[in-house]
Amino acid sequence: MSTTAAEAAAGPQDSKQFRILHTMIRVRDLDKSLDFYTRLLGMSELRKKDYPGGKFTLAFVGYGGEADHAVIELTHNWDQEEPYDLGTGFGHVAIGVPDIYATCERLEAEGVAIPRPPGPMKHGTTVIAFIEDPDGYKIELIEQA
Repeated sequence: MSTTAAEAAAGPQDSKQFRILHTMIRVRDLDKSLDFYTRLLGMSELRKKDYPGGKFTLAFVGYGGEADHAVIELTHNWDQEEPYDLGTGFGHVAIGVPDIYATCERLEAEGVAIPRPPGPMKHGTTVIAFIEDPDGYKIELIEQA
């Protein structure tokens, strides 16, 4: 099977049908993580299923249904006792918010860590902040008018 240069440059034939489905992160305390993403960030718990044979639970959260929106998959391995090593490869999840200052004030009152308070980004004017979920994953908040 040979591919012409034009076909290779165009990418997969059906890629216009592709879309991001979810991002998976491992969490140590599923209840704490579900509370963070649903109550504090306003996502909905879309589905949750235990896999007793594998000793893990998958929970999906997001701002809309999986048919139309990318969501976050929270993977809870039942035997995980130590915090996960977050490594150096993963960056962050970004969420658009209408009033970043009020959002950060409310989250801070709930005890959420805010390592980068809201303000304009360096070398730009976009107003951003960084918060951390219960496992230390970075979440960038971007003010959207």
